Amino acid sequence: MDLSMLNPQQRLAAETLEGPVLILAGAGSGKTRALTCRVANLMDHGVPAWSILALTFTNKAAKEMKERIVQLVGDQAEDAWISTFHSTCARILRRDIEKLGYSRSFVIYDDDDQGAVLKEILKRFNIDEKFLPVREIKVKISDAKNKLMTPDEWFAKSERDYRSQMLHDVFTEYEKRLRELNALDFDDLLVKTLTLLAEHPPVLDYYRNKFRYVLVDEYQDTNYAQYMLVKLLTDHSRNLCVVGDDDQSIYGWRGADIRNILDFEKDYPDAKVIKLEQNYRSTANILDAANQVIAHNAGRKEKALWTETGEGESIKLFCAGDEREEAAWVADRIRHLYRHGEPYGNVAVLYRTNAQSRVIEEMLMRAGIPYKVFGGLKFYDRKEVRDIIAYLRVIVNPADDISLRRIINVPKRSIGETTVQELMNHARDNDMPLYSALTDMPENLSARARKCVGEFFMLMTMLVAMKEALPLTDFVKFLVEKTGLMEQYQKEDTDESRARVENIQEFMGAVEEFARGTENVTLEDYLENVALVTDMDRAEDDKGFITLMTLHSAKGLEYPTVFMVGLEEGIFPSSRSLLDENRVEEERRLCYVGITRAQKRLFISRANQRMLYNQVNHNPPSRFLDEIPERLLEDEWNQRKETTFRNAPQQNPLPRGYGSNYGMRSTPAMADLGKPKLTLGGNALGIPGVQKGFAPSQARQFASSAMQNLFKRGDRVMHRKFGEGRVVALVGSGADARIQIEFTAYGVKEFALSIAPIVKLED
Repeated sequence: MDLSMLNPQQRLAAETLEGPVLILAGAGSGKTRALTCRVANLMDHGVPAWSILALTFTNKAAKEMKERIVQLVGDQAEDAWISTFHSTCARILRRDIEKLGYSRSFVIYDDDDQGAVLKEILKRFNIDEKFLPVREIKVKISDAKNKLMTPDEWFAKSERDYRSQMLHDVFTEYEKRLRELNALDFDDLLVKTLTLLAEHPPVLDYYRNKFRYVLVDEYQDTNYAQYMLVKLLTDHSRNLCVVGDDDQSIYGWRGADIRNILDFEKDYPDAKVIKLEQNYRSTANILDAANQVIAHNAGRKEKALWTETGEGESIKLFCAGDEREEAAWVADRIRHLYRHGEPYGNVAVLYRTNAQSRVIEEMLMRAGIPYKVFGGLKFYDRKEVRDIIAYLRVIVNPADDISLRRIINVPKRSIGETTVQELMNHARDNDMPLYSALTDMPENLSARARKCVGEFFMLMTMLVAMKEALPLTDFVKFLVEKTGLMEQYQKEDTDESRARVENIQEFMGAVEEFARGTENVTLEDYLENVALVTDMDRAEDDKGFITLMTLHSAKGLEYPTVFMVGLEEGIFPSSRSLLDENRVEEERRLCYVGITRAQKRLFISRANQRMLYNQVNHNPPSRFLDEIPERLLEDEWNQRKETTFRNAPQQNPLPRGYGSNYGMRSTPAMADLGKPKLTLGGNALGIPGVQKGFAPSQARQFASSAMQNLFKRGDRVMHRKFGEGRVVALVGSGADARIQIEFTAYGVKEFALSIAPIVKLED
């Protein structure tokens, strides 16, 4: 196989085929190319594709990897298992989960489904959600499962107080309820797979013998359960290749354990370590800043990114008075870049917390700049889409009470909440699924309720039968028509309802697209695909919008121009991290990730004061700013203030009324108007033709006339207090001349031209 397109270290990674291998791949170092070439090289050396398992974290990454390998070695690559951890586990469980007492038709619950189950349990236990929030319960349960702990094991390591006891009881009931529903949550896919492998040795032996070569991408993001899965599968072959960057380990808050990559050589003392340090993404100045920041972390493996691209532009630093001025600066810079040919799609604005986006959004709207917030309401989270999916889930798994409750009266069919509650009580009292109660109805239901429930059951029976008779695409269209899901919105004929109709049509298109790309496709296959779609898979490649996102969301992405805002202690690094050095180190890794998203230009900002969460804070500059050498920074605001307001030719103060209220000296705009610089009452005005003995009002008139010639509509200007703006009008003349300037943060303001503390900027 031709590996000439690889650099020496990438080639070494692709050619080292046997034994444990750790590839430390810095940001933008071409790790995907090295990884795909390694898989292709294994096949080129006679390794069967079906004996290769490559694990990633997103379906998008898995798809890209497989496509690249197919290009290198042809269709034989289709037999390799190249997928996410969760997809791989789901595939294993579909084959053998019956050994754990589940049906193969199990459904995978997402975050909302989990919440519905937990709310039901809290209600049954008479626990106030304010005392024990569902969000907190989900986090605790997920953390326990990632550490492979049962409810009892979790409780043994908890505070063992009253609150912990309640959490334990809810956790226990939650596990029981999921089993009754024949459902798994996202974490269960890993946990149940490990349980299956541990409790059934023949199954473990089968997969150990099958997967002779295992590769793991983004190894720094693995949690304990993923670590154990990989370890189990490779204990015999020891042909494990992991690729990752400890400097980009930023998901500790959701279970990722950086020790997995830092201790790899302890787990495998004979491991071959290969470093990919040549960066193909960013300029030398950006990489220098990233290297300097991350070097302050103690818990890391030594490496330094470098590039042959060239130094590039300096990193622009801006210190704003408040968050509105900061946002206005971002908008002004984006507008300036756009006028000079930078498409909006090339720009990303990154922040530490979602709450920071509000002011930035307001400024972008005011400036007429199109944007999209990454991580907004996702397509598969929209009500009309979730309704269709709920119907499909019940058809596949009638034991799914959560989905059945969602659709039993959607569209409205006169099955009220009282009727549903009676059916649920009857099902619980008789230890049967809610679906069974649709035919075995409680005696106290009214005749009308019985009729409506019976009609719904007949509808579902017909749909179950048609699922087997129709191809997937045709069946989904049939379901949408027969249930009236689309018709209910077509009747409303509003903007919102039309948008919902479009989303339903988009959903049917997505099913058709999935069916085209999958052989012998089934409804179960499609539901599993939807359940395992991640946020990164939903990312849109849209070049017509600025992208706003949190720093965590930006991992894996890159943009020619990046803005990082809010570099203040307590914001970034976050206030929760300041007392824990390990958490500060993770925040620093997050800063490293943010810096290395930028290809050509990086803008960084902070504010002297910031209103966030309805509180005004005066935070000192972030420690990360101090860790970037001054030689790499261009201080935009302070430098501009120096050149425009402070470093003007030193002159005596202007007469009273000439800007003394602003505490400013003569501006360069006034100072450079011409010669001779004649003195008036001890003042060097720098205004042509001003003769000794003129009254201040006469001098002001000369100044105004000269200033009117300097400015015109559309000019970019800098105001000492309000920052950058654009001239929208010049009105009046002589001493009464006034200038109107539009500021992104403050709208249009008008000033007396003769004393306005402004200077003209180059566009």
